[in-house]
Amino acid sequence: MTTNPRTWGSGETVTAALLNQEIRDQFNSMFDAWTPYTPTWAGATTNPVIGANGTLVGRYMKWGRTCQVRIDLLMGSTTTYGSGGWSLSLPFAAHSSGAQLGLAHAFQSQRYAGQINVAPAASVGLVFFPTTGSPANLAWSSSSVPFTWASGGRLTAQLTYETAT
Repeated sequence: MTTNPRTWGSGETVTAALLNQEIRDQFNSMFDAWTPYTPTWAGATTNPVIGANGTLVGRYMKWGRTCQVRIDLLMGSTTTYGSGGWSLSLPFAAHSSGAQLGLAHAFQSQRYAGQINVAPAASVGLVFFPTTGSPANLAWSSSSVPFTWASGGRLTAQLTYETAT
């Protein structure tokens, strides 16, 4: 519900309705339920397809220009994984100042902690996981990163970022 605060005029009479609108309703919007959205899952070369029995869901809460988002991707038996690194769409484009990072988690037979990275002004996040070896560099998530994905695999990401609007 977040709207711009009212600009009060000198000598204006404050009423209960105005106070409710300007204070109570604005405050209550911070406790609203998260808003569901359906992220787009794309591949740098060929797009993956969630299939009939996989799921891809997202939810977000936005306060002003701050957005907190959660994405959950569950691979099904009919999921195809595309080719090239994966991106996940965000509910709002990011602000143009600086990259923004969040947490990612991949699990199937193993668990990997990673990160989701949003470039300045981007409308998608790119997910990265550590490689094996020393040092463990980060690799862009794909059909074989951080492991070869299969039915039952799950990719989750959570990010708080500054939006463009």
